[in-house]
Amino acid sequence: MPDFWRNSGFHLLVRDADGKLVATDDFFRAYLARPEIRPVEESGPGEIALHESLMADPRRAVTEGDIAAIEDEDTRFNYGVLLDFRRRLMAAPTVEACYAAIFREGNVSVPPLFLDQLAQIIVRNILEGTDDPLEARAGELFYREQKANVADGAVMLADRETVEMHATGGAYGSLGRLIVEAQTPMKAVNLDVLDAENAHMYWLRDQRHDFVMSLNHGRAATRAFCRLVEKWIAHFTGAAVRVESLQSIADERWAWHIGLDAQSTGLLNDLWNGEDVEPGRMQRVLGLFRMEFADPQVMRPDIAGKPVYLALSMDEEGIVRMKPQNLLLNLPLASVS
Repeated sequence: MPDFWRNSGFHLLVRDADGKLVATDDFFRAYLARPEIRPVEESGPGEIALHESLMADPRRAVTEGDIAAIEDEDTRFNYGVLLDFRRRLMAAPTVEACYAAIFREGNVSVPPLFLDQLAQIIVRNILEGTDDPLEARAGELFYREQKANVADGAVMLADRETVEMHATGGAYGSLGRLIVEAQTPMKAVNLDVLDAENAHMYWLRDQRHDFVMSLNHGRAATRAFCRLVEKWIAHFTGAAVRVESLQSIADERWAWHIGLDAQSTGLLNDLWNGEDVEPGRMQRVLGLFRMEFADPQVMRPDIAGKPVYLALSMDEEGIVRMKPQNLLLNLPLASVS
């Protein structure tokens, strides 16, 4: 099976008997090697001593005195953030348990960058052994912002960072940036659309994030996204669900819904409450989905047997920021009712 996302940190972790991820010393060392933490030429002896000791023993206790000995104020703050994150990982039995606990606690203080990294690692774990590159591309939605383009009924998602890199000339080096800064017209950059016919190419470019994904009803990439949502839920909860894309929701008495992003959550809540919704907000909905549980008994008794509707939307600037944690926090499960 192809290997992919080799820069994610997945290979620094081990799997327990249930297939969940367990943090290792090398995984913690990877965070100590980040530029925000790694000492630089100007670093003082207090900072260097703490860093060297943690590299030798990444789980060692760190005292207030250790932090106070760091000479640079920004570095002291960065260590505080990292050590809080380390505390959460060390307290949880698995990376998945840590990820879920962060959101169930409510007041999320973990930086979005760390949360996205955890989501990527967890999706990589879920997809271990897969031979479907469309599922891997769909997995990028779980941890990378997308830029949506809707034209003539086609819904296309491209990696936001990649799109902006091309827009600023960053993809073409210093010359490209100079051209953009001089406002010289550039040839349009066309990113490849990943579909069943060319899906195998993903494995050669998995870390470039330069494939466009179609989210239209009935497309292969959309079906792959549905399968990944099913696997995400099963991995965390053990519940078997079936997810299918919809062109519209015809159920006026729907019993439950989950917004896959902040825009969709607000929209579905307003529709649920019978409020008027501006046409512009409705037009920003990119995908609708229907979820059904294989065993209704795992659902809340008042919801059991009824479908759950999902939506994914873009904001006013065409940005898609999926919140995969919503699929954990908002499921109508009997065990959390």
